[in-house]
Amino acid sequence: MPIIIPKDIPAFDALSKENIFVMNHARAFAQDIRPIKIAIVNLMPTKEETELQLMRLLGNSPLQVKITLVKTRSYKSKHVDEGYLNKFYRFFDEIKEKDYDGLIVTGAPVETLPFEEVKYWKELTEIIEWADTHVTSTIYICWGAQAALYYRYKVNKLVLPQKKFGIFPANATVPFELLLKGVNDTFYIPQSRHTEIDAKAVKALKELQVIAEGKEAGICIIKEGDGKRFYFTGHAEYDRDTLDKEYKRDQSKGLDTPPPVNYYTDSAKTAIDVKWRSTANLIFYNWLNYYVYQITPYDIEGLND
Repeated sequence: MPIIIPKDIPAFDALSKENIFVMNHARAFAQDIRPIKIAIVNLMPTKEETELQLMRLLGNSPLQVKITLVKTRSYKSKHVDEGYLNKFYRFFDEIKEKDYDGLIVTGAPVETLPFEEVKYWKELTEIIEWADTHVTSTIYICWGAQAALYYRYKVNKLVLPQKKFGIFPANATVPFELLLKGVNDTFYIPQSRHTEIDAKAVKALKELQVIAEGKEAGICIIKEGDGKRFYFTGHAEYDRDTLDKEYKRDQSKGLDTPPPVNYYTDSAKTAIDVKWRSTANLIFYNWLNYYVYQITPYDIEGLND
């Protein structure tokens, strides 16, 4: 089944070319099916790239998934045309009275700032609070995960001596966890961060359960309670060339960033080995099925009653 997005958003044509089933709103309305409603709070500067990555994964499901792209009012993006945002995104305060089956909060390139100094921090905390009563299940990604853990549990982030950059192996730490159903014993997740969450603080909290971890990567996925919230420290959604672009960008800025680990397969750094795509598809498929579709009420408007 398709994801439901505007026909004129750039992701529509891109996904169609990849044989991912997309549907415009008019056609979706004609079908007698209640779509799963997913909101994406996109905090990344590369908004078009990030929304395409997430839509690609959400489209790999037998469910009809309707996407709402959300932006913050307290911070104006400098990297995306305002007309594009006005056309395809909605402010959080425009959707906060609605209920959603799922929510994804992306990372953001602000990890070296204290949380309270981030310009949209207050609005983000409102989104975190809102999700508790208006969303069936939420995924927080990278800095989004750090921010939510800090706000909810005062779990601090720790500065790494060197950027964690590349494709790192991980293993499930909980038998038969549904989010990881079907993944290999060892699976790979892209990481790109200068900080990490305080693992000792996480493991000391009875509300949180580490369900995936790696020797080099550290904690990869945290589950809260019965799956109401998931925290991803990495970027399973990344495209083949995302780390390549980031590496070359860092080089152009004169930064001392080493090549991404387990990524290039040649000395010229032109060939890339994609080790994480099947894992990413399985994780998001499992989330939609087991933690959203199987749990969310048919009458989503009554979620917070």
